[in-house]
This record gives sequence, C-alpha cells and structure tokens, in this order.
Amino acid sequence: MPRSAPRPLIGVSACFKENGRGGWHHTVGEKYVQAAIRAVGGMPVLIPAIGPEFGDEEGFVEAIDRLLDGLDGVLLTGSPSNVEPHHYGRESREGTLHDRARDATTLPLIRHTIARGVPLFAICRGLQEVNVALGGSLHQHVHEVDGRRDHRSPKSPDMDVNYAPAHDIDVVEGGMLHRLLGERRVTVNSLHAQGVDGLAPRAKLEAVCCEDGQVEALSVPDATAFTLALQWHPEYKALDNPVSMKLFDAFAAACRSRMTARSAPLLRAAE
Repeated sequence: MPRSAPRPLIGVSACFKENGRGGWHHTVGEKYVQAAIRAVGGMPVLIPAIGPEFGDEEGFVEAIDRLLDGLDGVLLTGSPSNVEPHHYGRESREGTLHDRARDATTLPLIRHTIARGVPLFAICRGLQEVNVALGGSLHQHVHEVDGRRDHRSPKSPDMDVNYAPAHDIDVVEGGMLHRLLGERRVTVNSLHAQGVDGLAPRAKLEAVCCEDGQVEALSVPDATAFTLALQWHPEYKALDNPVSMKLFDAFAAACRSRMTARSAPLLRAAE
C-alpha cells in the first residue's frame, strides 16, 4: 500500500459562542473544516478564541509565534459576529454582534502570520479582520451606506439559497486575484452586513462589487507568503466551483511549499 502524501497543517480560526444553555463553545463551521481537508488537502488545526485568557499580551504573542512555527497555513473563517469597532476608532452601532475573544486572538494572529511568512487565506469576517489588523476601517451596516446594495444573505433555511450566486465582481487587472483566476469578472455569493470602508495602508484592492464598488477582495503586497482575503464564501461546496478551486489550489500550493521548507532541516538532521 503506497504511503500517503503528508498533509500541511492548516490553522483554522474559531469563534467563542454561547450555546443557549449557559455554556460557551469554541466553534468552527464544518464547511471550513471540510475546505481545509478536501479543498486544501490539509489537516485542520482549530485555533480557539482565547486571547483574553492569557492576561498578558507578551505571553500570548509568544505563544502565537510558536504556534505559527508549527503551521503551514492559516485559514480565517467567516462568522455572524463582527470586529468590535473600537479596534478601528469607531463607536459601536446598534444591532451588531461582536466576539471580543475572537478579536483578541485573530488580530494579533494576522499580523504575526504575515510577519512570519505563513500563507494566509481569509474569508468574509476574515477579510474584515485583516483590514482592521493592518489599520483599516469598516462599514458597520453596508446596506445603509448611500449607493450600496444590500449584501446580506436571504436567511433561508435552504443553504443553497443563502450561498447562491448574488452579484458580479470586477477583478483588478494585473492583480494577484486576476493572475489566479485569469478572469476580470466572476460571480460570487454575498452573506455579509459589514464591509471595508477605509482600506488598510498595507492592503491592495483586488476586486470590487460591480454594482456598488464595495471591496470584495484584498491582498497584502509586502507579505512574503500567499496572503489573500475575500469578502465572499469560496468554501461553500468549493469542490464544485472552479473559481473557488483556483483559489484554494493556490493557497494549498503555498502551504505545501512552506511544509517542505519546514521539513528540510529535520530531514537534514536525520541524515
């Protein structure tokens, strides 16, 4: 029986949620776990939202760095919650759900993932986290911004309805996303209430919604490894979507490259 190819280790961000019965859970949607396994070909490693539990930023950052040294990629998930607006200098708007523990975990995680050259793929809330972590700001209610469409999902009990194609995006010519897709216009789903307002100084615009110009993708040009953030959800039935698979294939290739580089010193030491 042939030996299986090694799987890259993919850190997957979790949320901290009340379970409705007085208990709290660190949760990750199954579609993200399956995307890490099937679309990336990796082994998911769930990263709990525990930032506040450390009590000291220095100790938490040191732990993050050691964690990242053992990972081959990081996948930032979407979530019903939003980044607390004090992180980008705004007051909280009524009707927004927050996750303080996730913010305290993912915002430093993003900065250190990029600094340590670990491939990063961010989805929905993940894009918003990347933008805020690097100094950008968000619209808390995109649908209330003059000239913007309503980007929220239909809230149907049928997930195929919620994740159905919603609008086209205009891909920036010559950018990272254009190189990966080979197309200037693709159709994506839309399930978000918040979105980028001010683009972070280190971020580069990669795509906007054709209807209203809302940011749909960004990259970080000075990152040394694959770093891409999308406002839509490519993980939903990714294997059935050629556009999604082009993106996951590129992320997977970057993760495998890091895995090989991490393994090289161990192999030499064993010789």
